Amino acid sequence: MRFVDRVDAGQQLAARLADLRGTPNLLVLGIPRGGVVVAYAVALALHAALDVALSRKLGAPHNEELAIGALAEDGSRTLDERLIDYLGVPRNYIDRVTQQAQHELERRAALYRGQRRPLAVRDRVALVVDDGVATGATICAALQSLRTQKAKSLIAAAPVMAGESIPRLEQLADRIVHVLAPGFFDSVGGFYENFNQVSDSEVRELLADLAEARSG
Repeated sequence: MRFVDRVDAGQQLAARLADLRGTPNLLVLGIPRGGVVVAYAVALALHAALDVALSRKLGAPHNEELAIGALAEDGSRTLDERLIDYLGVPRNYIDRVTQQAQHELERRAALYRGQRRPLAVRDRVALVVDDGVATGATICAALQSLRTQKAKSLIAAAPVMAGESIPRLEQLADRIVHVLAPGFFDSVGGFYENFNQVSDSEVRELLADLAEARSG
């Protein structure tokens, strides 16, 4: 099975989350960039507020797609120490990519939200959405950060999740929701017919559109 695109994936994921529709103070948080497109479709279906959960993967040397950890907006970091030891990744490399990720997160926060403050998480049901979960590093960093913000409950959701990543998510989230959890997982994009890159401007437009709709 493959999703047509992120909108189709978001609509299918929303169907698995239909019980949340009408939940007071439900907050949908999309992980940029692709996860925001999926989260937008989910938020529309569930009549929920939408914001971004800013976290960024820390890529391995010579293979940026392989996550050795991830960094969240508040500076909290998760590291895959076993993979780091296996690859022999130097600590000065980790410090360097962490600093680069922090700068990028700061740039995205200013660009995506503008003058808007992040939506409050405390005592809310926080639904964290990405377009797919491979190693789980990025979404785990977001969940860890949100847990410190005293969310009432945390839900991790994605159209497709690697089966081996789910136990890791279960340590941080109160509920895990997916459409697909294949045993063989090559890449997130392999489960989409259209997996085009999402631009910063598209993320801004989606966030602004839902913010205007909720205030109108």
